[in-house]
Amino acid sequence: GINAEYGYIGATEPIREAIKNNDCEKSQVTAWKAVCPLVSALNTYYQYSIELDKQVVELLNVLCSEPPMESLENHQALAKLFAIILDFVLAFDDLKMTNPSIQNDFSFYRRMRNRVKAYSEAEEHEISNEVANRMSMFYAYPTPMLKMLSSSVTAFVQKNQALPLENTTDIFSTMANLCRCMIEDPQIVARFQQKETVLFVLRVMVGAIILYDHVHPVGAFYRKSNIDIKSSIKLLRDQPANTVETLLNALRYSTLHASDEETPSVVKKLLAE
Repeated sequence: GINAEYGYIGATEPIREAIKNNDCEKSQVTAWKAVCPLVSALNTYYQYSIELDKQVVELLNVLCSEPPMESLENHQALAKLFAIILDFVLAFDDLKMTNPSIQNDFSFYRRMRNRVKAYSEAEEHEISNEVANRMSMFYAYPTPMLKMLSSSVTAFVQKNQALPLENTTDIFSTMANLCRCMIEDPQIVARFQQKETVLFVLRVMVGAIILYDHVHPVGAFYRKSNIDIKSSIKLLRDQPANTVETLLNALRYSTLHASDEETPSVVKKLLAE
């Protein structure tokens, strides 16, 4: 399944054998046994996304109740929890984008369900048709967790129109700028005890930029945006090769305004490189 480091080892080989030997019941059963625990793990993460959706709304209710600097100062533990959620979301979607096995395994599972009703193993991993349909829609997105999170934040803003929009957007822009400044400062980076901390901070930065872009009327790429988007992209480009390509892809494809006419050409060029 999916381990703590978000590694995913799919059932590619057993599925290939089952498709090649379509009339061989043994191959079908072997592939089914291989794919069921994987789908069970995918269901666990799908259910977790539903819980995250609720938790994010509760966090935002508190974090967006005050001006951003006050809020981040007064609710440091909640701000850290929100940062951990952003890190998880970006890390999970990194895995999803780089592992076609996830969708292939789930597609095979759905095709095989009716064929294997007679197998005793079917009941153990039974997922209702309704849940399977929702999972299918969830995993159809290249970045499913980010899609859930951005939808959740957008819904929060729409439901809380009495709350100044700046309280929400400024939380995200402040987090994004703080993260960028941390990584730009060699003295701060030198104090990190684990090298993974740099990637954690970069994920939080990118997650905050994307959420800002989804809820701010003109987005994060506008020339007068509260986020220094040009410096943020340059910072990502300065990282070791292949470590942040999925984060750059998230900015390219999971934002709403990156390709707007108003987005400065220099920013578009940086993203396109």
